[in-house]
This record gives sequence, structure tokens and C-alpha cells, in this order.
Amino acid sequence: MHFLSAIRRRDDIDRPAAFPWTLPLAAGLDGIEFDAAVTFLVGENGSGKSTLLETLAVGMQAVAAGSRRLDGDPSLAPAREFARGFRFVRRRHARTRLFLRAEDVLGFSRRISAEAEALSGIADELAEALPEGVGRTRAVGLARAQRAALTGRYGEDPEARSHGETFLALLQARLVPSGLYFLDEPETPLSPTRVLALMAILSDRVAQGCQFVIATHSPILMALPDAAILVIAEGRLVPTAYDAVEHVRLTRAFLADPARFLRAL
Repeated sequence: MHFLSAIRRRDDIDRPAAFPWTLPLAAGLDGIEFDAAVTFLVGENGSGKSTLLETLAVGMQAVAAGSRRLDGDPSLAPAREFARGFRFVRRRHARTRLFLRAEDVLGFSRRISAEAEALSGIADELAEALPEGVGRTRAVGLARAQRAALTGRYGEDPEARSHGETFLALLQARLVPSGLYFLDEPETPLSPTRVLALMAILSDRVAQGCQFVIATHSPILMALPDAAILVIAEGRLVPTAYDAVEHVRLTRAFLADPARFLRAL
């Protein structure tokens, strides 16, 4: 049994003739069933897959891993509007609910680095300001322990890593058992080898009771065993077998004969 089992269209709200309701997907979507531990949302640029993913994250009150809260992020205003139009069916509560876009990783890394630096400064200030004794020792020790916990989880200097390394390290740290996770194009900063590493992380967390909804373009990532693939086609969500996904078919055709495609350039 999954944390998010379905969404159902509401008929008791107005839908203005403005984005996101002007998206063909938004206009025709009655609901979605989530029957797999991992569901991939696949579609062309502009099809609405990221907006739909954001809507699911907002509707399930997920926490952003980036530098903004979901309810205060202006870029998610369309998702908040879209979420008003649906009821979210949940069978049980997740231990945590997390929303992560690949582009948010840099902001998150900077926030972690800033917090670690601030805790170091607080420890130094307490050491100078407080008189010697048990009180100062405890106060300074608490600030340093908080910094150690932060760097122990995310690394001494998250900004010194590559984008891909930071992304995988963040996922390893934040994807706890029995969680519900919304990931937007997580393959973006990753090499093909690191995409395989991501698949191993996903498989491990699924075994620990996690559920994922992931917007992606990656034919490698879509091959994750037992995942459901929902393709946005002509404004509809269509359950699609892996071998029938256009991204997969096109990638295979290109790799089999690149020259055939490049002659048209």
C-alpha cells in the first residue's frame, strides 16, 4: 500500500482560463492511480510533466530540499493553483515527504555551507563571551556538535563537490525509509554511470518502504524494474511499456545508426 494512492478531480471549484488550466493535460485530467512504488512521468518539453509533479508535491505538502518553502516559492504558484483542482487520496502517512529539483541542489548546498559556517561562528563567539565553566563548555559543545552533525550528513564542504556528486550525496542523506519523494529530472546532473548509481539508491529505498514519483527524460532511469511509466501524449496520461516509450525507441535508433540522424542536420 502506497502513501499516495490516487488523485481525483474536484468538480466544486472554478478553473480560470489561465495557466496551468490552459495546459491540455490539466484540462483533461480526471485522476491518476498510483499502483507502483516508483512512477515515472514522461513527456516532451512543455507537456506539463514538471507542473504535474510539482502539483503532486504541493498537494501532499512535501518539504522542498532546495532553498525555498513550497508554499512561498513563486515558481510553484501554478502548481498550487493546479493542486486546488484535485483531492489527494492517501492510505497512510509517510515518515517524510520531500520534493527535489535538480536545479535546487546548488541552493541547498549553499544553505548547508552557510549554516555550518554560522555554527562555527556561534561556537567561537560563545567561547569568547562566556566565562569559563560548565555553562560555556556546554554551550560551545552544543554549537560544535550541531555543526558536526550537519557536516557529517552532507560533507565538510558540499560546494566543493561536482553537481552530480552533491546530488547523489544529498539523496543518500535525505531519502530515509518509509518516505514519499517527488524528484524532477534527477538525471540532469548525472553521467550515465551515476544514473545507474541513482537507480541502485532508488531500488534500495523501495525495499525500505519508500514511494517515488519522478519526472524524467532518461531512458536509462525508466528501465528501473517494476516501475510504472505514465507518458503524456496529446494531453492524456497513458500507461506505457518501457519498450514502447518514444524516448527509448528514439535513443535505441540513434545509437544503432547515428549517421542516419546526423545526415539531416
